[in-house]
Amino acid sequence: MKMVTRANLTTWLITMIAMGFIEVDTVAAATYMVGDGLGWTVPSNVSYYQSWAASKTFMVGDKLSFNWTGTHNVAEVSKAEYDNCTQVVSVLGSPVEIPLLKGGSNYYICTVDSHCNLGQKLSITVESSTVAPTSPSNSASSTTFDSSVLVPAFITIACLNLLCHNTRH
Repeated sequence: MKMVTRANLTTWLITMIAMGFIEVDTVAAATYMVGDGLGWTVPSNVSYYQSWAASKTFMVGDKLSFNWTGTHNVAEVSKAEYDNCTQVVSVLGSPVEIPLLKGGSNYYICTVDSHCNLGQKLSITVESSTVAPTSPSNSASSTTFDSSVLVPAFITIACLNLLCHNTRH
């Protein structure tokens, strides 16, 4: 049987405690129904979709869900095509979910008739990271000790001390 040494136990303990302080941010991707209750249609206010998007934080991995009834479509376009409501060939039918695969600006328009000029267009900014930067003044106060980490760590320390004590006799 392999001898348990204090050095091995100490190394194991330090590793376990360090792992307890590693923060893993697991946030599920969100799916946004474009326009919420209005859906994807010609809005009564040309800035409707920009106001809708302004209240959201879009992250890489999220999805946009476009749903409509009637004669509409959606096309992902460049900024120039968005600004000019340029008719493009590549359009998608309803319903469609578009995954947000990269950070930066994304532009969507309806290419039916003058729908884009009437406000059926959407511009969003996608954030590429879920980790918010911490300013140096806040970094000390942002350190928290979660009891779900500390309690098992202390139990482990106690058990290891007992194990070391018992292996010496």
